Amino acid sequence: MDRDQATRQGPGFNRRDFLKGSGAAVAATAVTTAVVEQQAAAQQQAAKLVSAAPQAITLNVNGQDHKLTVEPRVTLMAALRDDLNLTGCKDVCDRANCGACTVLIDGKPVYSCTRFAIEVAGQKVVTAESLHTAEKTDLVVEKFCEHDGMQCGFCTPGFVMAVRGFCNAHPKATLDDCRKGLGGNICRCGTYAGVLQAAFDTAQAAN
Repeated sequence: MDRDQATRQGPGFNRRDFLKGSGAAVAATAVTTAVVEQQAAAQQQAAKLVSAAPQAITLNVNGQDHKLTVEPRVTLMAALRDDLNLTGCKDVCDRANCGACTVLIDGKPVYSCTRFAIEVAGQKVVTAESLHTAEKTDLVVEKFCEHDGMQCGFCTPGFVMAVRGFCNAHPKATLDDCRKGLGGNICRCGTYAGVLQAAFDTAQAAN
């Protein structure tokens, strides 16, 4: 009988048994920890879920609060057009490619087809309709007219909002700056020269 056999036949645990038991305990702990972490992750994910039922929200659009009831899947563009009859933002590509649906959200140009209406509750939304009222016409609109920055006019409201947001953030921008800053909007009629000149003049007039 060798020494290990004698040790195994003796009372108590030997080192090999101890190591086996320790390994099993570590494995069991790891499995338990993994299960607990998975459960916690599942609870966090569940907390983020929103009911598909219509939600009551308040949208601040052009300085006024509007109470709406919309399904969570409704985009800001759809809410503006269908619920508030603000049709300046155009439904063209619905793929966040053309910029025809551009509005300002807290001062920044955003494709309204890429945001859910419930996401922007509590934020300030500005649409093209705000740039021309009975009291005042925004300089951007005047410059678009002056430089003939439109043909069919379908993309024009989105361009106007993109220009207004860009010029607010980049006063005194150069023509090249305007070209780069408006790269997210497409004009299928090709009136880029007029659009860029309108943007440049607006930027130069900014304080």
